Amino acid sequence: MRGPHNIWRLIRTGATFERTGAMKVALEAMEAPPRLRVLARVLGWPFKWLGYAGDPALPPVTRALTALGPAYIKFGQVLSTRPDVVGEELSDQLRVLQDKLPPFPTAVAKATFRDELGQSVDDLFTEFSEPVAAASIAQVHRARLAATGEEVAVKVLRPGIERAFRRDIDAFHFAARMIEALSPASRRLRPTDVIAHFESVVMGELDLRLEAASASEFAANTEKDKGFGVPKPVWNLSSRRVLTLGWAEGIPLGDVAAIRAAGHDCVALSERVLQLFLSHALRDGYFHADMHQGNLKVAANGDILAYDFGIMGQIDEYTRRVYAEILMGFIRRDYRRVAEVHFEAGYVPRDRDIDDFARALRAVGEPIFGMDASRISMARLLAYLFEVTERFGMQTRTELILLQRTMVVVEGVARSLDSNMNMWQVARPVVERYIRENVGPRALARDLVRTVQVLGRFGPRLPEVAEALLVRQTAAPAPAPRRSPAGALLLVFGGAAAGAAAVVVLGLF
Repeated sequence: MRGPHNIWRLIRTGATFERTGAMKVALEAMEAPPRLRVLARVLGWPFKWLGYAGDPALPPVTRALTALGPAYIKFGQVLSTRPDVVGEELSDQLRVLQDKLPPFPTAVAKATFRDELGQSVDDLFTEFSEPVAAASIAQVHRARLAATGEEVAVKVLRPGIERAFRRDIDAFHFAARMIEALSPASRRLRPTDVIAHFESVVMGELDLRLEAASASEFAANTEKDKGFGVPKPVWNLSSRRVLTLGWAEGIPLGDVAAIRAAGHDCVALSERVLQLFLSHALRDGYFHADMHQGNLKVAANGDILAYDFGIMGQIDEYTRRVYAEILMGFIRRDYRRVAEVHFEAGYVPRDRDIDDFARALRAVGEPIFGMDASRISMARLLAYLFEVTERFGMQTRTELILLQRTMVVVEGVARSLDSNMNMWQVARPVVERYIRENVGPRALARDLVRTVQVLGRFGPRLPEVAEALLVRQTAAPAPAPRRSPAGALLLVFGGAAAGAAAVVVLGLF
């Protein structure tokens, strides 16, 4: 219930932010209006003594969120994907937020497993370790199946975590509404939308069946990707509060020294990481949106293994085509085409000047192309691009922000393996292949086939649709000249026929 009872929670939050020095940093990073900054400091200072001290070794905001507990840690992680809200610098700090908490007892995890699945851990596993990782929402145990001897990871939600998250999210909603009411200028940051987005992400992560589904879909999409592996869920040992996945054995991708010592080719790994991410985003429209070193390993055979599928990104097919054409335009330094794509997609209002926009894009791209290969950054390009498009009236698109944020992470992972990587050279074959297969005659043929299939499903209803149109036409007063219902139906059938013919012809290519 979002009411005044949340005030105490907000006082404790504000006091912690004030005590750790995070209040000033956070408000400045988000460019909060002066009135809101003053109000926050005035309200927070008298209660400073009520706040948690946190770990002085951490940066202020990270220190405050870690001290406040799991919901706040997760909120910081989600905000790290929204540089449009918190700014680039704070986003980078939150991206490396320590997501490690003291583990809860293994006996509690075993009891949760039994309650959820109706079977004892001792009956199903020959081995069940102490926690190997403890995060804000769940912890992971390494186990071995008694039936097959297969090693698996068993993820178990923290006890009471759902109630704790709902309580804190309740307070977040209350705070967002209060901020918007007290400072109309803050509405440009869309506090209520940010909290709604956070709530949807967290509620999904609190149901481990959804993470199992994400892992299953991602594994199916990437099954034929050479040099890449995704552990598959064990469905009969997974439920809302328990997730069992195949064990990902390998060297953490962040341990570059160990990777080199094992004889792996770091240059090849860096290229593969970037190309895999682009393939998943463009080819599938479904990508791992938390692809940092902690969620990636290198197997003994050199494969890259991904795990932890709580945050996944999705972009529709049309957006993927637009994104690919934008990237390809920059790769070819065809800024006019990049501008045209933005206008065609409706990202930039039609009343803006396309030539001015193209020149602004050139100012973004040319300095980057003039850099040394080790400094060429696709993530930086996308960040600059969003700044320019915002100046030209482009509305923020959450899915593109998440894509750009993940691109920053993946680029950091790739450069940690090979600091001299040329991002454009590595990305070019993936983007070109996508455009070749999805923008051109073959793509047109597929689109026409889908159009005919959709029209075919409505075939049985066309007579009643035609009758309804004729009845409306007869009953309505004579309007200005317009296309008759019969003409409209002819266009529908004619379009379908022409589409079918085109499919046949283009299928010959």
